[in-house]
Amino acid sequence: MITFTICLLVLIAGYFVYGRIVERVFGPDDRPTPALTRADGVDFIPLPTWKIFMIQFLNIAGLGPIFGAIMGAKFGTASYLWIVLGSIFAGATHDYLSGMLSLRHNGESLPEIIGRYLGLTTKQVMRGFTVILMILVGSVFVAGPAGLLAKLTPQYMDATFWIIVVFIYYILATLLPIDKIIGKIYPLFAAALLFMAVGILVMLYVYHPALPEIWDGLQNTHPNAAALPIFPIMFVSIACGAISGFHATQSPLMARCMKSERHGRPVFYGAMITEGIVALIWAAAATCFFHQNGMGETNASVIVDAITKGWLGSLGGLLAILGVIAAPITSGDTAFRSARLIVADFLGMEQKSIRRRLLICVPMFAIAIGLLFYSLRDKDGFDMIWRYFAWTNQTLSVFTLWTVTVFLVQEKKLYGLTLIPALFMTAVCSTYLCIAPEGFHLSHTVSFSVGIISVLLAIVWFGRWKAGLKQNHN
Repeated sequence: MITFTICLLVLIAGYFVYGRIVERVFGPDDRPTPALTRADGVDFIPLPTWKIFMIQFLNIAGLGPIFGAIMGAKFGTASYLWIVLGSIFAGATHDYLSGMLSLRHNGESLPEIIGRYLGLTTKQVMRGFTVILMILVGSVFVAGPAGLLAKLTPQYMDATFWIIVVFIYYILATLLPIDKIIGKIYPLFAAALLFMAVGILVMLYVYHPALPEIWDGLQNTHPNAAALPIFPIMFVSIACGAISGFHATQSPLMARCMKSERHGRPVFYGAMITEGIVALIWAAAATCFFHQNGMGETNASVIVDAITKGWLGSLGGLLAILGVIAAPITSGDTAFRSARLIVADFLGMEQKSIRRRLLICVPMFAIAIGLLFYSLRDKDGFDMIWRYFAWTNQTLSVFTLWTVTVFLVQEKKLYGLTLIPALFMTAVCSTYLCIAPEGFHLSHTVSFSVGIISVLLAIVWFGRWKAGLKQNHN
């Protein structure tokens, strides 16, 4: 528990210390925000800062910081370090700077921001790539909550029933103005999720389990350690709890609702640190579960159910599970909303008209439903969609980090803040694609070599671009 406690305190300190450094590097000011200059009553609506924080937190806190942390805990104490260091130096920095760039550029969607700094070709690729990710999020974040809801309700309300209910909610939340549903119910959902996290945290100290400490070593404790090395598998498994490209697609939603740039640190950086704390709590709770029950159980929903009911009792467990249900549902709806806005930006289609919103949304929902029922029919379908989502998610973070790095260089600011995470995540994603069973499944030697070569090529590209930029200025 000593390592866990230190990690928890470092995460909190990271917000106040490193978060302030990142904020000063960007330099927020008092210019009018798009919520005020482009108010349309649908997507550009000024909201209170506390409510924006709650919405942002729920937007980004889907299954990742819970299910991802549980899967990542199998790798041992190294998971704690990745959650802490990843959240402070990579994830929260990534979320803050991408959100602030959207705020500076009239609430632009992520592909438009990427294209602004990495070029037209990259923007076109990222438009399709990001919409695919949003549809994958909407699909994978339905099955888990639907299964948990089916356990809490009568038998006739099975998983299929709840999938239909959730999708009806998705349609309403995607089409209606942001303050009609999302702005009203998200604070309640956020309270449930935070209650769950605090409840598990308190019980960790009540039970005071004998968790492994960092000085015991960082060895890989995964049952399939030979095929699944810590690098890069763990760094993709624990995505949303450390760094996630999906977050950068959600930040523009809140950038369109903020009344001041100075609210960026609590909203963007603070929400990611809060999510890191949730991930750390669940990694510790899962470690305790695995020590008591072995690592044979692979269904994260079963582990969540066992931990919450065993530690918090029936009522507390029910409230905790409702928090776990709310998190992915509220990430799924805003994923579809983000996809709608990305497509609308691409087509130049105004979104005040409900008819134009439907023209974009109907095809997206049809594809998502098809993917979801495929995952239900095939016993390995959900796992496969989840793994593709995880890799796509982390790859998007690579493009976002490089985008922000280019911005910082152009503005003559401290670009090392994002250059180092960009190089590291480039290595993670390129190596994972080669080594993962769902990827090319190459040998460790070949995969690590490809990762190293990818980083070297990125360094050469960046150096040549930076030299060319300096020459043009001269």
